[in-house]
Amino acid sequence: MEFKELNSSSQIGVQITDVDLSQDLGVDELNKIYQLWVKNSVAIFPNQTLTHDAYNNFAMQFGKFGEEPFLTTMKSQMHIVELRRKAKEEAAVFGGSWHSDWSFQSSPPSATMLHSKIVPPIGGDTLFSNSALAYDDLSEELKEKVNSLNGVHSAKLPYADDGFYALEGKERTMKIKSSAQANKKNLHPMVREHVDTKRKSLFINPVYTIGVDGMSDMQAFSFLSELFEHMTQEKYIYRHKWEPDMLIIWDNRSVMHMAEGGYDGHERLMHRLTIAGEAPIKAIS
Repeated sequence: MEFKELNSSSQIGVQITDVDLSQDLGVDELNKIYQLWVKNSVAIFPNQTLTHDAYNNFAMQFGKFGEEPFLTTMKSQMHIVELRRKAKEEAAVFGGSWHSDWSFQSSPPSATMLHSKIVPPIGGDTLFSNSALAYDDLSEELKEKVNSLNGVHSAKLPYADDGFYALEGKERTMKIKSSAQANKKNLHPMVREHVDTKRKSLFINPVYTIGVDGMSDMQAFSFLSELFEHMTQEKYIYRHKWEPDMLIIWDNRSVMHMAEGGYDGHERLMHRLTIAGEAPIKAIS
């Protein structure tokens, strides 16, 4: 197994080669992959031809499967979601705003895996923002403030009965399950400590963090907007360009991400899995 850390200003990304993920990995090999992943937040494995069973088997070495509350999994695969957008589709790109997967859950997923099946010749990049580095760069005064606050997380904006996907009015290949359940809320510390690296990061995102506990809606909107603008500066962002049969794993505890479009007229297909995580741990200042 060989690896190359990307060493970008965002401090995101490690490419791991000379490993076959369709085969059972030894303990030492798996531990090395895990450590590289949590250090760099996004692990990239090119040239991985995987059956559904092989994909599932690799994922299970990272933990239990996560729940997909508003997405429909494949009929034959209860944990794999097809992220498909057809060439003539007019619906907005799925996941096209900054977010951390399912942060509204009481125990959000630690990891998301994406395996490329059909890659368009243009567009379709995935962007990642380093939430830990963004926290490091806050002023001491602002760190002290956010350390004491909890964010209000909910899936209501995209997935409620009156949410974006329910009202978008465009035919979509992906089957999204809008539901009143999306209105549920969970409080999470705005600054969480990573269970492995012990590094602090901002655990908020524009899609699912709808408020701040103890603040009015107007105060929270202004405060969160300021933080989101800070977190999405170019210096914190890694742009991932896809190749066919590429698997990537990202750490929802330390990065936000978003999908880009720019490939109208071309089909794109990815297979997604999530790995269950722990309830966010409040960082001790």
